[in-house]
Amino acid sequence: MIGGALAFQTSLPAWARSGLSADLGGLKALSGTQFDLHVAGMQHSIDGEQGRAVLINGQLPAPLLRWREGDELTLNVTNHLKVDTSIHWHGILLPFQMDGVPGVAFPGIRPDATFTYEFPLIQAGTYWYHSHSGLQEQLGHYGPIIVEPKSADPVAYDREFVIVLSDWTFEEPHHVFAKLKKMSDNYNFQQRTVGDFFNDAKEQGFNQALSERLMWGAMRMNPTDIADLTSATYTYLLNGHSPSENWTGLFKPGERVRLRVVNAAAMSIFNVRIPGLSMTVVQADGLNVEPVETDEFQIGVAETYDVIVQPKAKQAYTLIAESNDRSGFARATLSPQLGMIAPVPDLRARPTLTMKDMAMNHAAHQKDMASTPDMDHSNMDHSQMGQGGMDHSATGHRMPVMKEGQTHDHAKGPGVESLAMYPTSRLTERPNGLEDVPHRVLVYSDLKALDRNPDVRAPEREMELHLTSNMTRYMWSFDGVKFSEVDGPIVFYQDERLRLTMVNDTMMPHPIHLHGMFFEVVTGTTTDPYKPRKHTIVVKPGEKLSLDITADAVGDWAFHCHLLYHMHAGMMRVVSVREKAAPA
Repeated sequence: MIGGALAFQTSLPAWARSGLSADLGGLKALSGTQFDLHVAGMQHSIDGEQGRAVLINGQLPAPLLRWREGDELTLNVTNHLKVDTSIHWHGILLPFQMDGVPGVAFPGIRPDATFTYEFPLIQAGTYWYHSHSGLQEQLGHYGPIIVEPKSADPVAYDREFVIVLSDWTFEEPHHVFAKLKKMSDNYNFQQRTVGDFFNDAKEQGFNQALSERLMWGAMRMNPTDIADLTSATYTYLLNGHSPSENWTGLFKPGERVRLRVVNAAAMSIFNVRIPGLSMTVVQADGLNVEPVETDEFQIGVAETYDVIVQPKAKQAYTLIAESNDRSGFARATLSPQLGMIAPVPDLRARPTLTMKDMAMNHAAHQKDMASTPDMDHSNMDHSQMGQGGMDHSATGHRMPVMKEGQTHDHAKGPGVESLAMYPTSRLTERPNGLEDVPHRVLVYSDLKALDRNPDVRAPEREMELHLTSNMTRYMWSFDGVKFSEVDGPIVFYQDERLRLTMVNDTMMPHPIHLHGMFFEVVTGTTTDPYKPRKHTIVVKPGEKLSLDITADAVGDWAFHCHLLYHMHAGMMRVVSVREKAAPA
């Protein structure tokens, strides 16, 4: 067995130690087909301060697991906690009983018990694993996965580093959640001031500035509410290191260096760049894409991106990952030798939400409607669709015919604070705060699958789902109903082809994750056979986007926002893929 006995002192895994990572393949990442993993609570130190952690094999991040496509795996997970735990293999295609979601896929792992995960590997790429129990993920219960392809890798590189981004708080996570429930902007210390109003009035005119300020007030929203949790409580980590600890990876000038970037944060979206180096994106969410060169990319919680960099000069470079609210950052150094450092860029100006994030722009909505991706409805099964193209049997909600200016009439109540009146496609737009930077920024529409999509059928059925909230009361949900109150799963039928359209009625971006299946992001036309395939996608405020899904995995699967406290508050559903009934 690989993994061995539980280490009772916390440590950095070898792959995450500075400098040593220069030869990642020769270090003690766990590899093979059989593993022993131990989950335990212990004290862990960040910048000299001790905090409570839940770790795997005593390490933060957890051990890097190196697997090989085509192998059959056995992973024995032993729980040394006093409460239940679990491990979800994020992005890995497997039988639903092995997916690791308590109450959906299995009961969970009881204290002092061992659960054995067994499944075949049918894919390659960069993935990760984490707890799906309570708020353990916030306490350090996460680690990276590399699955080597069984055939030649289409990506050429000389050296690789795994870059695990995360956020750490010394506060007890349930206390953090309680604070958010009492005051959702408790951690936002970047509130707008009277001075900001006069600056807006100077740029926009007094009446326009006043009108917008009154509108924000009427909606009980703050345009600086970019992130629920900020550096007011978070230290941002890279491979378990704080910015002052400066994780360093070594290279030889001229080498092609592959960076496997994983966002394992609980709540933080990062903007990643390496000043002085361009990056070529070669993989998204574990699947190869046509190489696309960029200077910066945003990575949502639970997304992964593989990029190639080729530093030719004998100098150090700073990899900086700013939190999207610009309150803090994680940092690393790429260097030809230990001890060399590069300047660390100052944090850029904090972004603010705009009227477009409210989805109040009617002109943009009209333009978007005119350019909506084409879809052939002639062969669509309308027998299971309600008015407005919504499958009532799958959601339990009655939908009226939509009229101009109206949105999907989902359940209303205390969990729905606002509606997106004119949602638009924003896949071609740069993320908030990066609109005007003078360099290239990756957007979803830049991505194209390297290999032809395995299923290019047009959708047979269409569903619409709204992302809803009452941020004042910190309530998060789909279609206005939190997970504990839903009346049944969302139903897919085995091997059917369907289109899921999501509308974000909230003022925050949400990284939405579907377990068990990949989806194609509809960035152009339905017939495009190279749509990017992902397992997680960030839905911008006021955005309406569509995903095409082949329901090829029978079983019950979690579907949720991957912002941990949003999921904990109820922004989760179960997708049940059911076998089609035999004809009578």
